[in-house]
Amino acid sequence: MNKELKASAPTDSEIVLGILNNSEIVLKKLYTTYFPMVLQLIINNNGNEDDAKDIYQEAIIVLYNKVKSGQFELSSKLKTYIYSVCRRLWLKRLSQLNRYGGDIRDFEEYLPVDDEIDNHSERDIQFDKMENALQLLGEPCKTIMEDFYIHNRSMQDICERFGYTNADNAKTQKYKCLQRLKKLFFQQ
Repeated sequence: MNKELKASAPTDSEIVLGILNNSEIVLKKLYTTYFPMVLQLIINNNGNEDDAKDIYQEAIIVLYNKVKSGQFELSSKLKTYIYSVCRRLWLKRLSQLNRYGGDIRDFEEYLPVDDEIDNHSERDIQFDKMENALQLLGEPCKTIMEDFYIHNRSMQDICERFGYTNADNAKTQKYKCLQRLKKLFFQQ
């Protein structure tokens, strides 16, 4: 790939390589290249510019995650893929908001977008449940869980922070907290 991206729209392969190489230039180009198409789609279908920005962001995240995971196979133009993902996301949002009275299956694209969008929604629901469970967990368990699982702190760091006599005692407390967290999570 060229060091500098052409002034015109990047090619599909430049975009994929740019995502793989964490190129900010490519991501910025990607955002500006296809957004007008998505904006037109959303505005023509009961939406506004903010809706278009949200949907486009979600579609870019789907693309980004697929490319990064190595599961992305481009069987059409990237523009078609992005349009298809945006359209499916928008129709799903409209049906959730009851702005569209039809069945989303009537608009299934000829381009397979698989269930990643549904998985993304399901993951969001699970994250919300986990956040609620963490809030109900209370201290010091909440902070121990966040320190260990989110901030990747060692058991020795947690031991010192909370004043446990040794790392094994901190580990035992973390285990008890984890059991309480699981219980709270599955009670929802």
